[in-house]
Amino acid sequence: MMGTNTLFDPNSIFTALRLSVTLACVTTVMALGIGVPLAWWLANRRNWWRDVCSSIITLPLVLPPTVLGFYLLLALGPSGLGALAAHITGRSTFAFSFAGLTVGSVIAALPYIVQSTQAAFETTGRKPLEIAYTLRTPPFRAFLSVALPLAAPGIIAGAVIAFAHTIGEFGLVLMIGGDIPGQTRLLSIMLFDNVETGDWASAHAIAGGMVAFAFVTILILRLTQKRLTARPS
Repeated sequence: MMGTNTLFDPNSIFTALRLSVTLACVTTVMALGIGVPLAWWLANRRNWWRDVCSSIITLPLVLPPTVLGFYLLLALGPSGLGALAAHITGRSTFAFSFAGLTVGSVIAALPYIVQSTQAAFETTGRKPLEIAYTLRTPPFRAFLSVALPLAAPGIIAGAVIAFAHTIGEFGLVLMIGGDIPGQTRLLSIMLFDNVETGDWASAHAIAGGMVAFAFVTILILRLTQKRLTARPS
């Protein structure tokens, strides 16, 4: 039977919202910085390394989030691969911290950006770049002024989906970050906590807000893609 606790706390919800949005923004920016060059490399290679790298990048999409989170927790812990980075930064561990959440979220978000951006690069092809090269445009400048604008719909789509996915992620962030108020308690974790304690007022507020956010995200994505694809070439 549903509980009737009314422990609605706007301050706690705002803190969780701030952490969630901050994590999503940082994750999206970092994933774009890694994913766009990686997608360009994948789109212009035809060897076995391409298939291996693509499979590794796609792995988070097929792994259960708790499984991915478990192995990342081991890797980020004091006895894992994160020990060296933790030693350099002076931290005892990256597990159960915002930094650990960021690492895990970037890994989980990367496939969305890489796949959509790679598809955009492959769709546009190399002909526009070859035309730019004939005009003696330097390769890097041609990439920035020709390839990136043409692939913008795919890049934006990947970024929006990565942002929204990070906001709603639960299993992965719970495994890596735990449930530390003010540090790693995100909206999705707070929603779960409120359901467990019977705080339905807070649960309704969080869930309703996330539903509205999902709808707005999809609407913005569709409108942006429609505007970009309608631009004269």
